[in-house]
Amino acid sequence: MNPFDLNPQAISKEILDFNNKLASGVNTFTNLGETPTGVSDKESVYSEDKLVLYHYKSRSKKQNKVPVLIVYALVNRPYMADLQEDRSLIRGLLDAGMDVYLIDWGYPDDADRYLSLDDYINGYIDNCVDVICKRSKQKKINLLGICQGGTFSLCYTSLHQDKVANLITTVTPVDFHTKNDMLSHLARHVDTDACVDALGNISGDLLNWSFMMLKPFRLMGQKYMDLVDIIDDETKLKNFMTMENWIFDSPDQAGEAYREFIKQFYQENKLIKASVKIGEDIVDLEKITIPILNIYAKHDHLVPPDASRALKGCISSDDYSEMEFPGGHIGIYVSSRAQKTLPPAIAEWVNKRTK
Repeated sequence: MNPFDLNPQAISKEILDFNNKLASGVNTFTNLGETPTGVSDKESVYSEDKLVLYHYKSRSKKQNKVPVLIVYALVNRPYMADLQEDRSLIRGLLDAGMDVYLIDWGYPDDADRYLSLDDYINGYIDNCVDVICKRSKQKKINLLGICQGGTFSLCYTSLHQDKVANLITTVTPVDFHTKNDMLSHLARHVDTDACVDALGNISGDLLNWSFMMLKPFRLMGQKYMDLVDIIDDETKLKNFMTMENWIFDSPDQAGEAYREFIKQFYQENKLIKASVKIGEDIVDLEKITIPILNIYAKHDHLVPPDASRALKGCISSDDYSEMEFPGGHIGIYVSSRAQKTLPPAIAEWVNKRTK
């Protein structure tokens, strides 16, 4: 059929089918219910200010005795790692015999405006590590950092290596001035002092829209056009809405910590220069000698592979491994391929290094 031959009957049928699909979609939306914010069984074992430390219930009879602490980024919420029953890095690690803890940073408010990176790294993370060591009767734990949480984990390990057995970094920026780093190019032109001085805490919604503007057509247009194709499929629609709920669940950022992070890491690229200052301490990645597994995403538009792979040239460890995932920044946690490959690979790597 020639697309330029207008057929009134065909057009009418297409319009009718489209309207029926939308009507069915409305019913599907109505029956969805609430979207989950984490699906694995867990309990709160420590809290401080807005922070909550969770311990996940074991799902395996054979368990590695050295716990793993997941350190998530401050942006968005950590249940991305436990999104749905069949899309959960945490569940995969539990099934592989890992003893899993996770830091939930909560939602900073005006009372947290003056929290610094020192508070987050030498304060909150260190306190959580001490709690886990005491509970597990271990002198060291494993760290698994996600995105900015991976950068925090590198800083923590540099300063407190005596408490870390092994380090896993995932989609973690190390060199913040690589050629294809669009987010870095944007951040370097922001007057961070003016923003923080004027706003105090930085709006999570503002940051979220900034991230989406890096791929505006795909993240702000195309996906909603594609929604029409799945609107009457309850399973696919639930997956879509679960992801949307997570994307727009964006905590505000504590002003001073945001100022320090943007200026020292994105604008001045101090991490690879061994000159990041956390409180009174200087972060020198060359001090890190423990085993490291560095996982990056081949098609990551927020943390390009080069930004992560730079870690190899900054550390002194003679036990360094890299793993490339053929996906993007989010797909590395929620895709079906990731569920099959990442948790078993992480568990196998850790188990080989557990005495």
